[in-house]
Amino acid sequence: MNKAQLIDAIAAEADLTKADAKRALDAFVTTTTSALKAGDRVALVGFGSFAVSKRNARTGRNPQTGAPITIKAKKVVKFKAGSELADAVQ
Repeated sequence: MNKAQLIDAIAAEADLTKADAKRALDAFVTTTTSALKAGDRVALVGFGSFAVSKRNARTGRNPQTGAPITIKAKKVVKFKAGSELADAVQ
């Protein structure tokens, strides 16, 4: 499902116009991004939670040459599914 299809589905499920659904989705993405940038965790009970995790620097291999390379440390976003979402997918 791409963004346009998600907007259509939200509009149909919540009985909103597509414009309102797009604004709501954009607001969710913007707010979640801001919270994660600030180091906060975003938890949606029953759905899951988004959090920022630090990944340490590590040594990897160049797939073409096999030469060792250093991969820098960075922050990554992780999503952990809630129990209701995990059960629904089963």
